[in-house]
Amino acid sequence: MSDWIGTIIQGSLLGGLYALFAIGLSITYGVMRVVNIAHGDFIVLSAYLALIPISMLGVHPFVLILPVAIVMFGIGYLLQRVLLNRTIGPDILPPLLVTFGLSILIQNGLLEVFTADSQALQVGELSTASLALGGGITIGLFPLLVFLVSLLLTWGISLLFTKTSVGMSLRATSDDPATAGLMGIRAKHVYAMAMGLSFALVAVGGVLSGARTTFTPASGPASLLYAFEAVVIGGMGSLWGTFAGAVILGIAQAIGAEVNAGFGVLFGHLVFLAVLIFKPTGLFARTK
Repeated sequence: MSDWIGTIIQGSLLGGLYALFAIGLSITYGVMRVVNIAHGDFIVLSAYLALIPISMLGVHPFVLILPVAIVMFGIGYLLQRVLLNRTIGPDILPPLLVTFGLSILIQNGLLEVFTADSQALQVGELSTASLALGGGITIGLFPLLVFLVSLLLTWGISLLFTKTSVGMSLRATSDDPATAGLMGIRAKHVYAMAMGLSFALVAVGGVLSGARTTFTPASGPASLLYAFEAVVIGGMGSLWGTFAGAVILGIAQAIGAEVNAGFGVLFGHLVFLAVLIFKPTGLFARTK
């Protein structure tokens, strides 16, 4: 029994990492109805942006989370303002094609600069430190830290959407950009803010993911897949639903790995497929 409890706990902690991937994707869809195909590649780009000063200066990855988040916010804002705003409209295909092209460019660019060798962001003893919960259950301190960061960011972004003027502008533009424009809200600027916020969250997920496991220039599509599955399971555009969906996905993968070492990812896909069949709108209603 304790083995299965431990499996569920480990899966929940893995879901915290997936939530960091997925929240940004949920924001861009919730505000702009845009699915960023290059989302996973920007996660990997964030890890490489942290790798450069770590290799040169030997700084700790945690020190770089805020600087990388600021840089990625700027990249996201400019990308949306200069390029992606031109593609937004009733047809969802143009932004899909543009972000697909960006995905290819990022992967090949990273491959040319950093080669295909696996990299990792070293966090020292924290990577192997553990916490005994009793009953033979032990969890890693670093996965627990990632889960708590994910929970805190989800709560913070939820407050931003419900309690601040920026959040009100984001929600108003999401609901009816034409009417929001009559109230003086500039949709193009709001969309760029939403993408910048998404990229800032991507940066946190990228750095923490790079410290938890190895990554290569080709790691982006897998991260995108897990993020997309978490968003769909939880419900498109729902922040807390996305967090719950990510945890459900992590638990499914952990249970699959417990049944058979090769079944982890498969079980996650099966849960995703079941949600698509029986509740295609997701398990939780949209909250923003």
